[in-house]
Amino acid sequence: MKIRADVAELLRAGLPDRTIARELHVDAKNVAAARERLGLPKAKPGRKPAAAAEDLFWRRVQPTDDGHMEWTGYRDKSGVIGLRHGGTFYTAYRLAFRIATGRDPEGYALPTCEHEHCVKPGHHADRLDREREQRVDALYGAIFGQSA
Repeated sequence: MKIRADVAELLRAGLPDRTIARELHVDAKNVAAARERLGLPKAKPGRKPAAAAEDLFWRRVQPTDDGHMEWTGYRDKSGVIGLRHGGTFYTAYRLAFRIATGRDPEGYALPTCEHEHCVKPGHHADRLDREREQRVDALYGAIFGQSA
């Protein structure tokens, strides 16, 4: 019996047989046989721990041809993009900033590239970054007599 890679991945992640069968549109008996063949124990009943917000972020983005990323997830009535995790709403920009820098942004995280609504990590700045950029521009103007 050949085991599908996607079935094996979800089995190793600890998902129950019926959940895997429903998600991948396969027979639960085949999933159970794959579990046995891989030597994995039966999944424990109950709710599984939720993925981290950053993991959920990656499931909701799509790369563009020009090196940016677009959000494919939730968008509220006013156009704010983001996701809810652990009872907290995170904007996609905030998560992208945290992925790129390893820290939460001070104030708003906003795109710095020319692509509207880009969510690619590394393409955002927080209040500290924007203030730093303003200081650099001011220093440049003071030294060279013009703005950057």
